[in-house]
Amino acid sequence: MNDMLKNILLWLVIAAVLLTVFNNFNTTSDMNRISYSEFVQEVHEGRIARVVIDGYTISGSRTSGDGFETVRPAAADPKIMDDLLSNNVVVEGRMPEQQSLWTQLLVASFPILLILAIFVFFMRQMQGGGGGKGGPMSFGKSKARLLPEDQIKTTFADVAGCDEAKEDVEELVDFLREPGKFQRLGGKIPRGILMVGPPGTGKTLLAKAIAGEAKVPFFTISGSDFVEMFVGVGASRVRDMFEQAKKHAPCIIFIDEIDAVGRNRGSGMGGGNDEREQTLNQLLVEMDGFEGNEGIIVIAATNRPDVLDPALLRPGRFDRQVTVGLPDIRGREQILKVHLRKVPVDDDVEPKNIARGTPGFSGADLANLVNEAALFAARSNRRLVNMELLELAKDKILMGAERKSMVMKEEEKRNTAYHEAGHAIVGYLMPEHDPVYKVTIIPRGRALGVTMYLPEEDKYSLSKRGIESQICSLYGGRIAEEILHGFDGVSTGASNDIERATKLARNMITKWGLSQELGAFAYEEEDGNGGFLGGSTGSKANYFSPETGKKLDAEVRSVIDRCYQKATQILEENRDKLDMMADALMLYETIDAKQIKEIMEGRKPTPPEGWSDPNGGSKSKPQAEQDAQSGEEATLDTAADHDQAEAEQSPSPQRPTGEA
Repeated sequence: MNDMLKNILLWLVIAAVLLTVFNNFNTTSDMNRISYSEFVQEVHEGRIARVVIDGYTISGSRTSGDGFETVRPAAADPKIMDDLLSNNVVVEGRMPEQQSLWTQLLVASFPILLILAIFVFFMRQMQGGGGGKGGPMSFGKSKARLLPEDQIKTTFADVAGCDEAKEDVEELVDFLREPGKFQRLGGKIPRGILMVGPPGTGKTLLAKAIAGEAKVPFFTISGSDFVEMFVGVGASRVRDMFEQAKKHAPCIIFIDEIDAVGRNRGSGMGGGNDEREQTLNQLLVEMDGFEGNEGIIVIAATNRPDVLDPALLRPGRFDRQVTVGLPDIRGREQILKVHLRKVPVDDDVEPKNIARGTPGFSGADLANLVNEAALFAARSNRRLVNMELLELAKDKILMGAERKSMVMKEEEKRNTAYHEAGHAIVGYLMPEHDPVYKVTIIPRGRALGVTMYLPEEDKYSLSKRGIESQICSLYGGRIAEEILHGFDGVSTGASNDIERATKLARNMITKWGLSQELGAFAYEEEDGNGGFLGGSTGSKANYFSPETGKKLDAEVRSVIDRCYQKATQILEENRDKLDMMADALMLYETIDAKQIKEIMEGRKPTPPEGWSDPNGGSKSKPQAEQDAQSGEEATLDTAADHDQAEAEQSPSPQRPTGEA
């Protein structure tokens, strides 16, 4: 836009100069201009000494030496010559100037040339040329953004938690630095590398690190930037992108979210003429066609490799797939160290302890955790981020933000305390269940209370015993309410618990083959639509017999009944601990693993760190903020609101979260 304004101002200045020059051609002399009648009168009076007749213009000098000029009328005056000669006036004539043919053509065509120049100027601006930045006519140009090698500061030192993926791509850097090392042995570097993995695991960061280490130009573009409403635009942009890349070779082209343009052909609405498929065809040709693209390495990232076209994944195009998965405990520790370097931290911060308590977190989650801790520190006017603030940030991410504006009546608060205590006690006593990390009745997110479990180590699979333990703990909250109030007093707060328990039980029978009666047979299969890394958003039956369906329902019901009875037995046998834990939650509102262990051992729990009696004494700031909600009137009255607030997420091997 600035370049366009500069060009317009330049043309305006040129036009002003031209107008000034033309006006100077038509300027009149400094002689005294008189009317024709005055001229005739002065001739009769003998005051005119000399005249020059030039067409209709008559100029000359008087006897006194003054000059004059006049214009004779269009009608002829035959007597004027007699008057001039009779009064002894010297008369001279002047031949009209004859312009050359080229001058006449130039003068006649100048307006046309000016209009053409203005038209060409604006067309170049619209097409993105001549300093333009891409107007409405530039849709065929590539939208890839070029990052010169001196602008990329990211290196492998900034990438942590994915050592295997780094090893897979480090040889790309060696090739870009020393291509002869591979060419001497006849080896060819992969033309393309496809990075797959869940969101937030560092695929884009790894690609930037490759460019930063290799010190080569880096083109970055999103898959959605190729496709437009005009047919053929995507293919044109692919061609233009590779033409630019050839000029800067060796270089790297990074295509983020390539599944937007690389999906299986034949699935579009337009058949073979679909715009997306034309774009994909052009990409296939550019990556491995008749013309070679030596020195151009294409790196793409996606979390849906299952929907990509097979021609895109064959050797010669994307030769290698690099899986960038969720980091393990050692990887999480390394990632935390990278992000903690950017904030001032206290001496008590132990990245290893934080990594142990954040299973299933991606690199983006860990970056968010450190950022939340820094925000907590700034909010409380602290200069350093300590372990306490990191724990608060972790609780906020895992369990949701505290809803300090929402309060409950004493009766509903006690019901929530028993509900959460039921979850905690059953989960504590069941075999192969994740340890209880924290229990709170402070509303967080959409839940009135949260019982948080954290595994002691990363888990990648679950046993039948472990799944049944999860189902038992899910029903612990509802059973605790039933023990307290009877069946008629059970609330709708366990609706999500029931839904998750039913899903686990059904998956045990229909997908995981954990039924002795029905055997290891997949009675349901994924529909293949949606989800990350080929995950599914639904299932469809894989059997045709109604009798089989009845057996499946009966087996699922058997698992649920067995787990329900087991959880009921545990809570009835530990009724004293249930009451003690509920009382502790009513008093402290939040208890952690230390207090839970003391209660389960039959001892009175010690107050949490920083807690003091609300009737007197002081508290630490975090605990004081939590306790500020107690003792107020309730605003949540209806069972429907309670049901909606009791939103829960199931603990999983990838990311355990809170449950209410």
